[in-house]
Amino acid sequence: MTVTALPEVAPGADDLSVWPASADRLPHGGLAVGGVSLAEIADRFETPVYVLDEGEVRARCRAYRAAFPDADVLYAAKAFLSRAMVRWVEEEGLGLDVCSAGELELAVTAGFPADRVVLHGNAKSPRDIEAALRLGVGRIVIDSSSETARIAAAVGTGGFQRVMVRVSPGVSAGGHEKIRTGTDDQKFGLSLADGSAQHAIARILGQPQLELTGLHCHIGSQITEVRPYVTAVRRMVGLMARIRDSHGVVLPELDMGGGHAIAYRPGEAALDPAVLARGLRAELAASCAAARLPVPRLAIEPGRAVAGPAGVAVYRVLAVKHTGERVFVAVDGGMSDNPRPALYGVRYAPRLIGRRSAAGARTATVVGRHCEAGDVLAADVELPGDVHPGDLLAVPVAGAYHLSMASGYNMVGRPPVVAVHEGTARLLVRRETLADFRGRDIGG
Repeated sequence: MTVTALPEVAPGADDLSVWPASADRLPHGGLAVGGVSLAEIADRFETPVYVLDEGEVRARCRAYRAAFPDADVLYAAKAFLSRAMVRWVEEEGLGLDVCSAGELELAVTAGFPADRVVLHGNAKSPRDIEAALRLGVGRIVIDSSSETARIAAAVGTGGFQRVMVRVSPGVSAGGHEKIRTGTDDQKFGLSLADGSAQHAIARILGQPQLELTGLHCHIGSQITEVRPYVTAVRRMVGLMARIRDSHGVVLPELDMGGGHAIAYRPGEAALDPAVLARGLRAELAASCAAARLPVPRLAIEPGRAVAGPAGVAVYRVLAVKHTGERVFVAVDGGMSDNPRPALYGVRYAPRLIGRRSAAGARTATVVGRHCEAGDVLAADVELPGDVHPGDLLAVPVAGAYHLSMASGYNMVGRPPVVAVHEGTARLLVRRETLADFRGRDIGG
């Protein structure tokens, strides 16, 4: 399945800026990623199918390590997790943050060191806490006052667990109201403004089984500017100074979360890790100097920014419908494998692959096969006017929060994940089948 690329076309004529760096145009309108033709992947593994470029994942891990050489870079597993992803992240020197016993146990059974894992969650179940303590997770991030007693009791007399506190610093940032998590009007964290964070910290410091190593905050997702992070750092250092003054404790760690924006369509803004690193380091040094605090060890948690641009979703067109002035192109996937357009209004730039079209462009809406009017994958996009059933459409920037948020709606089954690297393709996650649905249904 090794392919030969065509020469580059004129700039702007065929923009691949949001595709993996390995993306190459092929004869007859084809496209390759990781040296493998996407059309050949569709034929071999059927559609819908997710393609993950291993080289792109590793390059993005390395970019973060280079930008933050003296910090802990933790890959946010909720974006996408598989055994292969665990191995790539570990080999590139990143840690992990997880949100459940399921994510944690998959990571550890795939060989990831538990002491390099941070467990999050606004409502951790007893199973989550038990797994974290049994496997020896590095940090548990406490997200509510009630968790302190629960974790301490689970640790037991003579036990020991390092913890952090998630603080809501009152910073609003992010591309959509449903992914802004740094303010007091949402479910995450303990408020800095009303004293909840300070109260929780005092309780933790009174528990001999728990060692408070630092503070954590996550202010939102798809953040394109450094300024909100700078504001959050300033407020978090202010809280660290108050902890020192009130309790005589100097916390050695500060986790600033993730939420770094990526471009889903050409021309959209993205957050450069190197620019973010310079801004965070400068503010952290200045704020700590003003507060007469030693600079804590910084941690960040990129997820989407590592996995998102490395993924491509490939669909086959099932129907084309002309309704008045509108054109609907229906494909064999939809909201069961990508609910994000319905949840957040995310916009994508799908592309016809597998053949070259001489037809003029026409505005169309790419929709899924599910029984919901909101099952829209890409609204009002430019596609060739002769798109027809049997054609292949590829959607870039599909590596994060697609399969990890997928559902069993209409029992369509979740697509497989295929890794590509240096001209080879291999199956990472198999397709969910009717046998899987039947196997779980044990009633009668």
